[in-house]
Amino acid sequence: MAASPTKQERASWPKRAVVTAGMPYGNKPLHFGHIAGVFVPADAFARFLRDRIGAANVRFISGTDCFGSPINEGYRKLVEAGEFDGTIEEYVLRNHEAQKATLGAYDISLDIYEGSNIGHSGDVHQLISEKFIEKLHENGHLQRRSTLQFYDPEAQTFLNGRQVIGRCPVQGCKSEHGYADECDLGHSYAPEDLIAPRSSLTGVEPEMRPVENWYFDLPAFADFLRAHAAALDADADVRAVVPQTVKEFLAPPVVYIKNDAREAYEAVAAGLPSHELHEAEKGKQSFEIEFADIDARDTAREVLAGAGIRFRTSKALVPFRITGNIEWGVKAPVIDGLEGLTVWCWPESLWAPMSFTMAVNDKMGLPRGSWRDWWCSEDAEVYQFIGQDNLYFYGVAQPALIEAVKPGDILVPGETDTPLRQTKLVANHHILYGDKKASSSGSVKPPSADELLEHYTVEQLRAHFLALGLDQKSVGFKPKPFLATEKELADPRVADPVLKEGALLTNVFNRLARSCFYEAQKNFEGYMPLGEPSSEAVTQAFRALSKYDRLMHRAEFHSVMSLMDEFIRWANKHWSDGIRAAELADDDEARRQVLVDSFHLLRIATLLMHPIVPTGTEKICDYLSFDFDDFFSWNYDFDSFEELCSAGEITEGRHRIRELPPRFDFFEKHASQYR
Repeated sequence: MAASPTKQERASWPKRAVVTAGMPYGNKPLHFGHIAGVFVPADAFARFLRDRIGAANVRFISGTDCFGSPINEGYRKLVEAGEFDGTIEEYVLRNHEAQKATLGAYDISLDIYEGSNIGHSGDVHQLISEKFIEKLHENGHLQRRSTLQFYDPEAQTFLNGRQVIGRCPVQGCKSEHGYADECDLGHSYAPEDLIAPRSSLTGVEPEMRPVENWYFDLPAFADFLRAHAAALDADADVRAVVPQTVKEFLAPPVVYIKNDAREAYEAVAAGLPSHELHEAEKGKQSFEIEFADIDARDTAREVLAGAGIRFRTSKALVPFRITGNIEWGVKAPVIDGLEGLTVWCWPESLWAPMSFTMAVNDKMGLPRGSWRDWWCSEDAEVYQFIGQDNLYFYGVAQPALIEAVKPGDILVPGETDTPLRQTKLVANHHILYGDKKASSSGSVKPPSADELLEHYTVEQLRAHFLALGLDQKSVGFKPKPFLATEKELADPRVADPVLKEGALLTNVFNRLARSCFYEAQKNFEGYMPLGEPSSEAVTQAFRALSKYDRLMHRAEFHSVMSLMDEFIRWANKHWSDGIRAAELADDDEARRQVLVDSFHLLRIATLLMHPIVPTGTEKICDYLSFDFDDFFSWNYDFDSFEELCSAGEITEGRHRIRELPPRFDFFEKHASQYR
């Protein structure tokens, strides 16, 4: 008998964990990128953690982002087109319910899905936002700044972020979707730097008018962020894109000026703050001027703009806007007499997971301060699944905000000052549609998540999304029903890439499970024989368990899928070879042993596939007649099935299982795939 894996061989897991899956904007249903790039990976990880450390110790949370300029703009357009006549709250709630239904259809097992203005979460979030901002101010990390905001003179109104469109001014960014102070690729900049701005209301070039708001002094946390990035670099479980992105914003502020404007620069150079000139590298069209800090760069921007010199800026730490001037938003607290403000949607979305954790614990009837067991304890972790576009916010701004509120009395008076812990970011690269980046607001329209379910089962899609390897690079999603030509659609020889992983389920995994059940019904009176699996079967099972545990620790899902493909195929072959040999020899004991082995291998395969394809695996558990909580728990030695059975069953040497109907499928194909 092979020994079970030692504690050293298995990964070290926290006692409690929060898993987050971002916050979809409340202006639209979910497209496949939301599901494939964030929700399915987060759900698989949360389900695994429930099996691994106990469901009571896991909080899987998300919710609709109810605020922000995309929502204002989406609502305005529908109302103007006569396609919606309700309030903006009703508009958001309609989209929220659609999102919630889609998540349910994809077996996304959230403990809470409300919103930043929906249900109990909305009430909690308003309170936490006020306390968080007050704490930032109390600790000296907020700056009251008068900045310029876009104003449409024709419509006679200030414009929110998405009501302004131009080209991103950040050097190297080619986005044509630059909004007021951030582009669609996640770059932030000063509004006055936006290139060729236009109002989406009237099409005119907007004016810049001064407004007062609160800003978080992000540049003051440069040293902290350098140390934080170094720690991320040294952590083998953190995806390389996370520290790489953080470090991009830690370089000194730089302004890029076209070579053909060199003479104009020379004319004003003496009037600029102290800076270092870097000549254009060979083949480059711009030279650089580097400043000691962001204030010096901002002063230079004013001088250059006044001289009519066009320029672009580098990624750098800039003051992070906390409040805004649009009506639809979380209400900001009144500080130093500055009132009538709302909270910008990005900062409040960064602490929204805390609000959701508090809200779900409230609903469970847990003590008021129990959220700290998940967000502050040394034996807890918060895993945040995000897209790489949002790494500036989650990887740069959020760590600094968490550091800024230490100690963590951000809730209510009387709670102890317990520091918040930094979160673990699980960042995925882009999922492409074919070979192009898809966006519901761009020219390449992806299918909605709901539309995919007209051609594929949920489990086929979940398995495929997890196998894509988005932790490594941007990968194309190529569903044949949507991207193939008419000729290709009609040709059964043209494979559908989306069904590759599904074939493992509908063919191999199905075959292994059915073979075990039908053999038990045929030759063992409908009982699963108990006994000691062979050393070969136990060794293979332990190897799979140990490797799977380590891969999950890195959230390396494509490797998990490769491992499971290999293991399930090996288990199926072990069954086929063993039963063939037993039947040729007409050896009842050999037949019994191969069935003991195969049920054991089926148990391990079902446990490990549970986070990936929960419905089919729970169906297997149901037919095996075991309690779900026991069967899917890692709190066993995995030596044999006897540890799940009663003393009477062990004495009798068998366990009653449910009768499996003929031609039964634990994992089905979609109806459209049968010809």
